[in-house]
Amino acid sequence: MLWFPYTQMSKIKEVPVLKGAKGVEMYLANGTTLVDGIASWWSAVHGYNNEAINEAIKGQLEHFSHFMLGGIAHQPALQLAQELVRVTPQGLNHVFFSDSGSVGVEIALKIALQYFKNKNIPHKTRIAYLRDGYHGDTFKAMEVSSDSDFNTAFAEVLTPQFELHIPSGGFHATPRQVALAVQEMEDLFKKHHHEIACLILEPIVQCAGGFNIYAPEYLAAARALTTQYNILLIADEVATGFGRTGKMFACEHASITPDIMVLGKALTAGYVGHAATLATTEVYNAFLGDSYESALMHGPTFMGNALACTIALKGIALLEQENYLEKINQIHGFITAELQNINSQHITAVRQIGALVALEFSSAKNLQGFAPFAQQNGAWLRPIGNVLYLMPAYIISQAQIAQLFKVITLWINQLDAQVK
Repeated sequence: MLWFPYTQMSKIKEVPVLKGAKGVEMYLANGTTLVDGIASWWSAVHGYNNEAINEAIKGQLEHFSHFMLGGIAHQPALQLAQELVRVTPQGLNHVFFSDSGSVGVEIALKIALQYFKNKNIPHKTRIAYLRDGYHGDTFKAMEVSSDSDFNTAFAEVLTPQFELHIPSGGFHATPRQVALAVQEMEDLFKKHHHEIACLILEPIVQCAGGFNIYAPEYLAAARALTTQYNILLIADEVATGFGRTGKMFACEHASITPDIMVLGKALTAGYVGHAATLATTEVYNAFLGDSYESALMHGPTFMGNALACTIALKGIALLEQENYLEKINQIHGFITAELQNINSQHITAVRQIGALVALEFSSAKNLQGFAPFAQQNGAWLRPIGNVLYLMPAYIISQAQIAQLFKVITLWINQLDAQVK
C-alpha cells in the first residue's frame, strides 16, 4: 500500500488517481477534470506538461540524465550555478546543490554552524528562528519549525532553539508594530549573540505555518541586527522564490542579501526534486583550507542532477522571456477582484501578496471536508489547518481563477447556511 504524506493512514478511504495534466488542469482516471489551485504544492509554476521544458529534457536525455558531482562537473550544473548567482540578490556567489528544499535547509544550517567552528568560534551553536515558520521535515529543520503537527513525535530528541515573533500588522505594519518585534530580536541578540550562529526565516511570507505576511522593514532590521551581532542570516526562499510574492525573490522587498539562501520547489517547475543553497564569498571562504575538517562534508547523490538543472535553466529563461512578474501582477489583480465577493462570518483574516492569497477561518472545523467538496466541483485545493489558500501556476487564466473562487464561494455559502 502507498504511504501518503501528512496523512493518518487509518482514516484514508479512497484517493483520486491522476492520469494526465496540462497547463493548470488535472485529468483523473475517473474522467474528472480539476483546476489546480496550489501548483502541486507550489512548485509547478509553469503548469504541467510545458512544451519548452519537455523539449529541454529530451535534449539533455540524448547526452545523459545524471552523473554525481563527485570530482567531475557537467555543463547543466555549471550553467545553473552561474544563472542562480546572476538572478539572486547580489553577493550570493557560491551554489551547493541538493535534492529537496528540506535538505537544502539542513545544508544551510550545517554551513552556518560549521562556519563559526572554522572561524575558531565554536561556542556559536544555537539557532534563532521565527514562530510559525516551517523549514522542512529533516531533524535540524524541525528544530527551527514551530508547528507541533510536524514535530510532536520527536519533541524529546529535538534541541530547543531561540524563537522570535514576527510583527503584527502584515506587509504594511506600522512603525510601532515593527519596532516591537525588532526590539524582541535585539534583546535576544544582546543576551545570546555569543552562542547564536544564525537566524533562519522565510522572507516576507511564512507559508506552511499559516501564510503569515510581515513587513519588509522587519526583514531589513533582521539583516542589520544579524550583521551587527555577527550572526548569519539564512533566507529560506524554497516557497517564496521565483516570483511568488511579486518579486523574483522575497528578499528583494527589503533590498537585502542574506548570508545564505535556500531555493527549491519552483526551481525545477514541479518536474523533479532539486534544491540549491547559495552563500556569500565570505561564508564560502571559511571552508577553504588544507584539511577535510574545514570542508563542507555533505554530498547528496542526486545533487546537480543534469535533468533537474536543465529544467531549472529553462524555467528561469521562461520567467524572464515571458515576463512572468507581469503575469503574477495580473493574477494578483484577478484575485483582488474575486475577493470583493467573499464575505463570511467564518473568515477572520484575508492575507494576499503576489500570486498568493490565504483565507483564515475561525476554526479548522470550518474546512473539514472541503478538499473532497472542491474535487466534486472541479477544483484541486487542500487547506492547511484553518487556512484555505491559493498558490496557482503563473499561467493560470482569469476564468480559471474565477472557477476556483466559485468553488470557495459555494463552500462558504454552505457554511453560512448552517448557522442561519
